[in-house]
Amino acid sequence: MKKVAFIFPGQGSQAVGMGRDFFENSDIAKGMIKKASERLNINFEKLLFDENENLGKTEFTQPAILLVSSIALAIFKEKCSIQPEFVLGHSLGEFSALIAAGAIDYLDAIELVNKRGTFMQEACSGAGAGMMALVGIDDEKVETICKEQREKGLKVWPANYNMDGQLVLAGLKADLESLVDTFKTAGAKRALVLDMSVASHCELLESAVENLKPYLIEFLNEEFSNVISNVSASNYSTKDEAVELLASQLVKPVKYKQSIKAFEDKVDLFIEFGQGAVLKGLNKKITDKPTLNVSDIKTLNETLEALND
Repeated sequence: MKKVAFIFPGQGSQAVGMGRDFFENSDIAKGMIKKASERLNINFEKLLFDENENLGKTEFTQPAILLVSSIALAIFKEKCSIQPEFVLGHSLGEFSALIAAGAIDYLDAIELVNKRGTFMQEACSGAGAGMMALVGIDDEKVETICKEQREKGLKVWPANYNMDGQLVLAGLKADLESLVDTFKTAGAKRALVLDMSVASHCELLESAVENLKPYLIEFLNEEFSNVISNVSASNYSTKDEAVELLASQLVKPVKYKQSIKAFEDKVDLFIEFGQGAVLKGLNKKITDKPTLNVSDIKTLNETLEALND
């Protein structure tokens, strides 16, 4: 039996039409979308399948992505009994991973990340927050520049360690824009300010931390199977650990590549659940271990076939 890890994408993976193939071909998907719509009083069919502005708003984006990942996982589990050695998510994806670990019911998680997105939006409202993608520059150089600029009063922080040579920053959009040439001079091949109004995983979200904690305490189970933390790149399996790590995840960088490198030797392959194959693409640059994905019925069948080989 192959040893596997389940992994889950975060914000940025969303696309209109995501989950449609599951919805059209699975009663499980239809039922989960109906229950999620009733729980949050959001029409998830319209949110997922019709052109709309809400899918780009973080309080809607987060439950939408989590719901599609949850559906992919549920349909997979109906067909395959394999248990993961551990689960891991990228940013928001850590909440999808918690569902897979038995830490939280998917409907509670949908409500939780809806709150999380709202608190993040409120924390950044009117602040001029933003994010920037950097390509082709060493982490250490970026960390040094950010530290020097913060000492000068700018608000810029490393936010997502995606893979070697790809790092995302968070902070004030104007401060990030002012540093484009600085990063290019330091060796970055690209320094692109992203079209975002929320600055994830940095100190601008401090007010969201205490707002989120009561919901984590309310919804999380006391114990569950191993989840790899974005914050520490190590595993946790208790509610007390989860509350602290998931709250601090709002203001600490996502150590995605560090997590994959730390645990790749424990598995033969990774399976990504949810829209697209963002993490599959990152993993190709991080690890030699293969990554399969379940984003529609076709990829579900391909993954099941690969597991049976």
